[in-house]
Amino acid sequence: MASLNNASWSSGLYGCYDDVGGCCLTFFCPCVVFGRIAEIVDMGATSCCASGTVYAALASVTGMGCLYSCGYRSRLREQYRLKETPCGDCCVHWFCEACALCQEYRELKTRGFDMALGWQANMEKMGKTTAPQTHAGMTR
Repeated sequence: MASLNNASWSSGLYGCYDDVGGCCLTFFCPCVVFGRIAEIVDMGATSCCASGTVYAALASVTGMGCLYSCGYRSRLREQYRLKETPCGDCCVHWFCEACALCQEYRELKTRGFDMALGWQANMEKMGKTTAPQTHAGMTR
């Protein structure tokens, strides 16, 4: 069965220097980058601060922030039907956490998000006042 995720990423995993500002932010403050990614991927359900704090705590205490962030890569890929390349999401984050975060950050920027604004301000900027509606299953 063919994969439904056929779209290519807008930049490669090792294209960190395509966005030097994002690269530097990821190097010095990965919890901020992750928090921004998570807020957009979660469509505002989780704040940048909350996600970034959880990431920072996991990374500080266990050194395993990648266990949290790889799930968001999977969700980002599903939302935009991106290929799982060069390997599985958890492997990408395990072996190259900074590159993975940079790639995800660039991908969302390429798709029109101003990463510093957060979900709500991006929706207002795009002329949308609420998040896209999802259907919760069968209704009467």
